[in-house]
Amino acid sequence: MTRAQVDAGATSDPRDGISEHLPALRAFAISLTRNLAEADDLVQDTIVKAWSNIDKFQVGTDLRAWLFTILRNTFFSDRRKRKREVADPDGIHAQNLFEKPEHDGRLAFNDFTRAFDQLSPEHREVLILVGANGYSCEEAAVMMGVAVGTVKSRTSRARSKLAQILGLAEGEDILAGETGATLAVMGRSGMQAA
Repeated sequence: MTRAQVDAGATSDPRDGISEHLPALRAFAISLTRNLAEADDLVQDTIVKAWSNIDKFQVGTDLRAWLFTILRNTFFSDRRKRKREVADPDGIHAQNLFEKPEHDGRLAFNDFTRAFDQLSPEHREVLILVGANGYSCEEAAVMMGVAVGTVKSRTSRARSKLAQILGLAEGEDILAGETGATLAVMGRSGMQAA
């Protein structure tokens, strides 16, 4: 390898070389998981982690070894997590963790869900971040990669559109006059007065 090739390799983006290691990563993942679908998921998780942490890769070192380390660590981390999880294939345990709301609450939540699904992806995203998860507009702006003003504008438009779809009058509270069961449903879903 000439000095020019070494210098060119040192300045190129390591992300450009990831794709050439996919077959080897998949083979390694299959050997660990013994399951093709799990292996593909593991490779995908590895690529996502490598891509988002590419700044931690030291140019000039072995990219394949770095990717294999990420894959291996991801595999064993997932294994440790699974040991702590409760197996509930029939959902019996999960059924005991919630209480079904009364009929009116389910109807209100179904109406809300249908209305929410009619919003654009951008409006759903901002309502989930700001309304449901309680992030500030500043935090949501960082997560979405947009200006704070854009988040505030989208939030306002999304709430107005949702109220319009639900047939609410201006200033009317989506939860006004609802029973405790309805409030519990809305609260449990995290979609309070979006």
